[in-house]
Amino acid sequence: MTRIAICAPGKPLEREHADAVLAIADEFEAVELRFHEQCFARHGHFAGDDEARLAALLDCANDPAVDAVWFAHGGYGSNRIAAEAVSQMGAAAQGKPFLGYSDTGYLLAALYRAGVGRPVHGPMVADVRREGGGAAVRRALDWLSGGGEGLEGALDGRPTAALNLMTLAMLCGTDLMPDLAGHVVMVEEVSEHLYAVDRLFFHISQHLRGIAGLRLGRISEVPENDRPFGASAEEIAQYWCATADIPYLGLADIGHDADNKIVPFGLKIVPFGLAGRAARS
Repeated sequence: MTRIAICAPGKPLEREHADAVLAIADEFEAVELRFHEQCFARHGHFAGDDEARLAALLDCANDPAVDAVWFAHGGYGSNRIAAEAVSQMGAAAQGKPFLGYSDTGYLLAALYRAGVGRPVHGPMVADVRREGGGAAVRRALDWLSGGGEGLEGALDGRPTAALNLMTLAMLCGTDLMPDLAGHVVMVEEVSEHLYAVDRLFFHISQHLRGIAGLRLGRISEVPENDRPFGASAEEIAQYWCATADIPYLGLADIGHDADNKIVPFGLKIVPFGLAGRAARS
């Protein structure tokens, strides 16, 4: 049995979305989901205040009866608690996967920098609300219970990290930023003008010199500007990679959508469920 605890480090989760995911989880006999009540708290934008979100994350991470932590939702907020959370994670958090993307990338980065747990980019609970979101939820549950079909297809044996472009830009220069030298870095973005994407690449390219290369995920839901930018998202990525002498490696199958694939931070690893069962046997 894979026991998965769910908390919301940023925005709250709607109960109807939790119910929909519980129904899908019934298809997986070896999975047990545990929603922390904090997922449904309300404090302005956030799923509870900083103290409540921090406490819930630590409850999930430090519970020895929990095998994995799955983030309920993105939305701004995880950066406010990431450093304190990682500093208070104990032995029970070691070896435990933490699965999410978007704003929860702050936590994934902080965990990776500190060598705590196994940070993994992949679908979150709230993705059930997207068109085709059931497939994203099944992809996450399959990986957490031992499957491997949901892994991003370009993983090539080199250490890898996957982050939202805005999140990565905000991480650069902070105490949460891990050393990504020698890594393949995958980035994606949503709801940003192309000029903003260009500006973000200008910034991150200054901090990624020494990586093994960059792959571009989907840049989706780009708002219409008052004039064409004049370059596509891929042309922007290629330009700034060339400027910073970063190898551009092509496209990645990640993004803010139901097709978002799973990318373990670091070296490609066996699915959690297989490793977890081996460790407990």
